[in-house]
Amino acid sequence: MDLSEVWAIFGPAVAGAVFGAGWWFWIDAVVCSSVTVSFVHYLPGIFASIAAVMFNCVRKEDIDYSPYDEGEWRLKLWLFFAYVVSFVSLAASVGLLIQDSLVKTGPSSWTGTAGVLQCVFVLISGLIYWTSHSE
Repeated sequence: MDLSEVWAIFGPAVAGAVFGAGWWFWIDAVVCSSVTVSFVHYLPGIFASIAAVMFNCVRKEDIDYSPYDEGEWRLKLWLFFAYVVSFVSLAASVGLLIQDSLVKTGPSSWTGTAGVLQCVFVLISGLIYWTSHSE
């Protein structure tokens, strides 16, 4: 069995475990929080999950990497938009972490840290699945 075949078999399971771990960090932070977590704190993780789905809407085989061919520009634009959504969600989670660290009346720093971990794990899981999924 080739390594790429093994990765194609176990890659989606690894991606699902990483995705679940990311959301587990967030659920733990919300449940253990002593104050009510506002809906704004949920948005980076939701948008990171949407970005992970956007990555996986495009098959690797459909992307043409030729600089002179103008075909499939919609796929490249879609992937660019997915990257923008993912980086904005990650930046928003870091911003909320900084806000949680500075404000004493809001959620604890663990809530902000869990939000950053959630975004990182969710986005990594999307990329793991995208690299392991073929056809």
